[in-house]
Amino acid sequence: MAGMVTDRLPRLSIRGARTFAVQVPLTYPLGTSVATITRAPLLLIDLETEDGITGRTYIFCYRPSVARAIDAVLREAVSLVRGDAVVPLDIMPKLARRFTLAGVTGVVRMALSALDMALWDALAVAASLPLATLLGAKLKPVPAYNSCGLGLMSAEAAADEAEKLLAGGFRSVKLRLGHPTLVQDLAVTRAVRKRLPDAIELPVDYNQALTVAEAIRRGRALESEGITWLEEPIRHDDYAGNAAVARALAVPVQIGENFNGPEAMVEALGAQACDYVMPDASRIGGVTGWMQAAGVSAAHGIEMSSHLMPEISVHLLAATPTCHYLEYVDWADAILEEPLQIRDGFAHAPERPGAGLIWRSEAVKLLSLAEAA
Repeated sequence: MAGMVTDRLPRLSIRGARTFAVQVPLTYPLGTSVATITRAPLLLIDLETEDGITGRTYIFCYRPSVARAIDAVLREAVSLVRGDAVVPLDIMPKLARRFTLAGVTGVVRMALSALDMALWDALAVAASLPLATLLGAKLKPVPAYNSCGLGLMSAEAAADEAEKLLAGGFRSVKLRLGHPTLVQDLAVTRAVRKRLPDAIELPVDYNQALTVAEAIRRGRALESEGITWLEEPIRHDDYAGNAAVARALAVPVQIGENFNGPEAMVEALGAQACDYVMPDASRIGGVTGWMQAAGVSAAHGIEMSSHLMPEISVHLLAATPTCHYLEYVDWADAILEEPLQIRDGFAHAPERPGAGLIWRSEAVKLLSLAEAA
C-alpha cells in the first residue's frame, strides 16, 4: 500500500487466537426504526504470534448469537493460517479463497475483517508504531460526531439528550429518525435543532426505514431544517434507488456502513448512489479493505467517514486522504484501560503501538457473554 512504512516491519508468524465475547451496557439506549439497543455485543480478539507479540482488536456484533458465529468462523480461519507469516496482503486472499463456496459476506466477512485488523495491530506493535504511522500517516486529531444516543424518542426527550451529547466539546451529534410520520420526524428535528447552537452539525440517520418515494418526500421536508446529511434513507444495497434519492435532494446522502468489501464501494460510486461514504472496518475488509476503499474514495474525490469502532477507525481515518468524520460511540469504554479521548470535538488517537487497545480483564470477565449464559 502506498505510503506504508515497510522498512521496520518485523517478521512474525501466527500461533493462534484468544477471543472474548462481552455485552456492554449503553450509556444511552439507542432506539432505531429496526430495534432498541440497550447493550452492545462485542467480540474481543487477541491474535497471538510465535514471537510473543499480541495483536488486538474488537468488533461490534449486533446480536449475541452473531458474536458466537463470528467467533467460530474466526477460529477456523486462524487454524487455516497457523504458522503463516503475518502478511495481511497474503493471508486475506488465501482465506477468501478458502471461504469462497460459503460466500465472503456477513459473518464470514466480519470474521476475516477482524482477523485482518488483529494482524495489522500485531505488526504495528512489533514495530513500536501507532497503527496510523505504520500505514504511512501522522497521528492527528480527527473531527468526530457523537453517535451515542438520539434514538427514536419524543421531541422534548431528544432535545434534552442532544444537549447532553455536546459534553466533550462535540460539534456534531447524530439524530435517528424514522418515526411513523413525517410530522413526527419534523417535530423531533426542529426541537433538537432549536436546542443546539447553530454551529453544531446535525446528521440524521434513517437506518434503511423508507421507500425511495418516501425518502425523497421526507428528505425534501428536512432540507430546510439544518441537517448535515441524510444517512441510509432506504435499503443499503439499492444503489439505483439511493441514486434517485441523491439526485432529488440538495442535502447530501450518506451510505456505506454495510459495504461488503471495497468492491461494493466501487459499485455504489459507479451508480452515483451517494454523496458521502462511511465504511465499517468490520465489513469493508479490516485495515486492508479500508485502505483500498480509501484509495477509491480519494480517486472519486468523495469524503469518507467511519462507522463505529472509533478506537480503530481514528487510525484508519488519519491515513484516509478524504477523511471527513469519525463516528464516536463510547461502547468499548467499559472494557478498555484507556478509552479513546475526545477533546474539543476531535478524537485523539493514543501514541501507543498499534491501535492502543488494552483490555480491562476484570471488566471483560464481568461482562462476558459466557458468564451471562
